[in-house]
Amino acid sequence: MTDQTDAPLLEVRDLQVHFDTEGGTFRAVDGVSFSVRRGATLGIVGESGCGKSVTSLGVMRLIPRPPGRYAGGEVLFEGKDILKLSEGEMRKLRGGRMGMIFQEPMTSLNPVYTIGDQIIESLRAHGWKDKAKARARAIEMLDLVRLPSPETRVDDFPHQLSGGQRQRVMIALALANDPELLIADEPTTALDVTIQAQILELMRDLRERTGSAIVLITHDLGVVAETCDDVVVMYAGKVVEKAPVADLFASAQHPYTLGLMAAVPRLDARTDRLETIPGSVPPPYLQLPGCRFAGRCPLATDHCRAAPPPLREIGPGRAVACWRAPIEEVAA
Repeated sequence: MTDQTDAPLLEVRDLQVHFDTEGGTFRAVDGVSFSVRRGATLGIVGESGCGKSVTSLGVMRLIPRPPGRYAGGEVLFEGKDILKLSEGEMRKLRGGRMGMIFQEPMTSLNPVYTIGDQIIESLRAHGWKDKAKARARAIEMLDLVRLPSPETRVDDFPHQLSGGQRQRVMIALALANDPELLIADEPTTALDVTIQAQILELMRDLRERTGSAIVLITHDLGVVAETCDDVVVMYAGKVVEKAPVADLFASAQHPYTLGLMAAVPRLDARTDRLETIPGSVPPPYLQLPGCRFAGRCPLATDHCRAAPPPLREIGPGRAVACWRAPIEEVAA
């Protein structure tokens, strides 16, 4: 029998999220599987349109239905499939034991309520009956995320805060009920470099303090290298590579991952030109017969274009969906 402490906190198995439109069925997430260890940070990376954000919304059961629907798979939180929970049970879990930081705080925070009222509302929805204690907790959380003068800023409205401050409020809101799992969807998007670094440092510090597991959605491999323990690389709704972060940066095994890494700006680059991956992500309604990356891949063969590669294990904690892997053997 598996020790509960060794079991993953979150396990996603073959998750499929489809959107039914007049133009056909969009398979935004098409058989995604991964797990998150307790107290660990998992990074999910890929270009825009790869299905990262839809995956995170799927895990939180925030897919708008219709047009979206869960076409298959399981999302196990502490062994229980949350896709089978009632809406009432899911509301207790969401915002309580599972928190989420959304990509754009200005559209996620209610503009007509103070930031304190929004945190208090979340607390009272999850068992805080005493409003004075809930307000004290809101101030405590704003202090925890290093918002200056939290005793007075608690009564500010979202428009009175800077972008970085609003993102800190979103983190405070997500952490208010001490979640065991925190999902952060591009938490540093549209922030300047200095504020990005502060937000990432804050998330690392909060993980150490609270022990929360984190799923970090990002397109930035530099962020992954700094903050994550494990990484999942997504392309066109599918997982193409999974690995511990150190192993991925030491020897990436999927041509798409290698392309992403080559596109990262480097101070020691021999040229001023950035590497790019030719082409673009295929639309979700286009069901290609083989590997979805084949049209952009420099290593693709006729077999790659004819048959979809399975996600297969290639080492401890490592898996890749590529007929040509291991890449070192191909290069040799």
